[in-house]
Amino acid sequence: MSGRSGLQSGADDPVLARIALGLDGVQAAQRGRTAEARASFEALWEALGERGDVFHRCVLAHYLADLQDDPRAELEWDRRALAAADSLTAERAQTYESAHQVRAFYPSLHLNLASDHLKLGEPDLAREQLERAVRSLDVLPEYDYGAGIRAAVDELRQRLR
Repeated sequence: MSGRSGLQSGADDPVLARIALGLDGVQAAQRGRTAEARASFEALWEALGERGDVFHRCVLAHYLADLQDDPRAELEWDRRALAAADSLTAERAQTYESAHQVRAFYPSLHLNLASDHLKLGEPDLAREQLERAVRSLDVLPEYDYGAGIRAAVDELRQRLR
């Protein structure tokens, strides 16, 4: 056993090493240790590689964007998440629970891009991404996740007026 989230050494099992990196990143983020979380998730990103599972890359890039201190870096990670979502087929996404269908990612992904552009002083690009988020809201469930995204869209819309 290693100190990594109680999992065995990655030298013994590369899949467990990836899981340990992910768990380390989640635990660090939950404790407010952004730099540590970012480093762990970046190591996991490197382990996945550009040819790694697109669903995993989408989710990981989505998380990594939120851990960036630099708005330009945040924008780049959000773009990577969107690119991965664009290459993800609905069939592949359905191998996970139905709430993870590809289309359900788009409102949040476009909302994040809109927020990134606003932080960078690019309101026209922010409005364009926000409109894309609005056009995809119909795919969201009515429960908490969907309501949260809709509220965030409304809040950003108000800020862009």
